[in-house]
Amino acid sequence: MESTEEEGERLEVTVVVTIKDTSVEFRGTPEAVLDSLHRFLEREIPNLDLASRISLNYSLPQLMEMFAQYIRLTPEGPRVINDTGKRLSDKEVIALQLVAYKMMFDLRRFSTPSMTLQEIQTITGLKPKSVSSRLSELVKAGYVEKEVGEQGARYRITTQGIHWLSSTLASKR
Repeated sequence: MESTEEEGERLEVTVVVTIKDTSVEFRGTPEAVLDSLHRFLEREIPNLDLASRISLNYSLPQLMEMFAQYIRLTPEGPRVINDTGKRLSDKEVIALQLVAYKMMFDLRRFSTPSMTLQEIQTITGLKPKSVSSRLSELVKAGYVEKEVGEQGARYRITTQGIHWLSSTLASKR
């Protein structure tokens, strides 16, 4: 907060409010700034609370906690290692591997959060036909996004896919 007062002039204040990644500046007389600030906070705070309650975005620590029983970061790269004793479907194994790649990307160890079909086949050890079919199902459901570029198709887990996978694995516990 900054205030200035010169001889014969009224006091002027400047207030900058930063909420998450938005900044708003109020400038004027103390009364006007206080009034504007009060109206702004009354209008925005309920919206921020509502937005945070309906927003879905998983941070790296959340992903690590959610999938700690299934994903290991090894010297050879991220791997799905099931320590639960419960059988995982091919869809779940593929989705977990894509989550592992996203985690490595978030850790800045990989330049992309996506994988090719061949990478998924090699790392998971699943049959090519199974990987191709399960990826098609996951893409159709919106759990995986297919990105087609110059080097061919790549697949990445979506936020909806993370939510689905977390719910599916939680029901197996």
